[in-house]
Amino acid sequence: MEDLNRGRLLERFLRYVKVDTTASANSTTYPSTPGQRNLGKIVLEELLTMGASNAELDEHGILTATLPSNVGADAPVVAFNSHFDTSPETTGKDVRPQVIENYGGGDIPLSGDPSKCIKVSECPELDGVVGDTLITTDGTTLLGGDDKAGIAIIMETANFLLENPSYPHGEIKLLFTCDEEIGHGIDHVDVAEINASACYTLDGGGKGIVDVETFSADAAVVTVDGVNIHPSIGKDRMVNALRAACELVSRLPMSQSPERTDGREGFLHPYVIGGGVDKVTIDILLRSFDTHELTLFAEQLNTVALDVQANHPGSKISVDILRQYRNLADGLRQDPRVVEFAIQAHKNLNLDVETAIIRGGTDGSGLTEKGLPTPNLSSGQHNIHSPLEWASLNEMLQACRVVIELVAIWAKETEKNS
Repeated sequence: MEDLNRGRLLERFLRYVKVDTTASANSTTYPSTPGQRNLGKIVLEELLTMGASNAELDEHGILTATLPSNVGADAPVVAFNSHFDTSPETTGKDVRPQVIENYGGGDIPLSGDPSKCIKVSECPELDGVVGDTLITTDGTTLLGGDDKAGIAIIMETANFLLENPSYPHGEIKLLFTCDEEIGHGIDHVDVAEINASACYTLDGGGKGIVDVETFSADAAVVTVDGVNIHPSIGKDRMVNALRAACELVSRLPMSQSPERTDGREGFLHPYVIGGGVDKVTIDILLRSFDTHELTLFAEQLNTVALDVQANHPGSKISVDILRQYRNLADGLRQDPRVVEFAIQAHKNLNLDVETAIIRGGTDGSGLTEKGLPTPNLSSGQHNIHSPLEWASLNEMLQACRVVIELVAIWAKETEKNS
């Protein structure tokens, strides 16, 4: 696959990361920010230019397109997905990507902020990419490799397949979503319209990893109502919602926090608190690989809320649980081929491969739950959601090769089933 256009892949990625697509959880629109649609228009134009079929950017900012089968109509349809938005945890405005050709090893100082440096001691995977072309931030923004690396990989692979019809593949569906980072990536995706046997998100770190399991996830919104009155006359009349809220957060054990858990351990994570004496809201993430444990976490929250409410007479505390997504593994069991073929694609290319779990979720979690099995593949991302973010062009090229081999494996299903 020497025809893969390394320079074009890099140019795509640099073009995409310069578009501000930071998601906003406080927005009332979909997509939550206009930059996501702006990037969608750029990608749409590229799809039309390269000759993709049925390319359409809908009213929700969701972009779909098709690559027709070159092996007949009986081959299973395979889809690939990535998302336009970037995390609101670090700004994605005015991204100034830095390209390091033939990385020589060692720490990487970032030009935009002398206090920022990507250190090998904190990011040991740098030792494995010596000689690669790396793209970093300048230290003042995130890079946006999550998931613009995935978009660039899918687009370059599509371009390659359209230019090189000798590479076999069935019908391929492309799906680019919005607001994945704030949990709404597939709100407006119709799985029946995609009509695929399998889908793969290109939204994973490094190389050679097939993510086959995610957290199951719920969110809790805790509302603490108090009574405000001028403090000069507050005795026996004021009920300070802030004090009650602080006690509630302090009652959540550190042993169940993201700071103290890893691997398959779940957590309760209060991450936003706001309000005043009369009312406070607390946003809390509930995460577990065991879906049943989410119910136990919710019961734990309600018990703490009742205890705190009793300690603050006159207060009222409510806990609202919002369902988010479910463990990817639950749905992947529908069709073992989906993971098996991803592993086989790596092996056919003599690439190391391993299956892994994600302490988070992807659009694949929701797509799988809706009946479209969707594991997650590596896309060369590192240090995501951070001004220390970086990506490897070499790992992105490897991902392109894996996708090309993967669709060829699926295309052979025509022969088995005909």
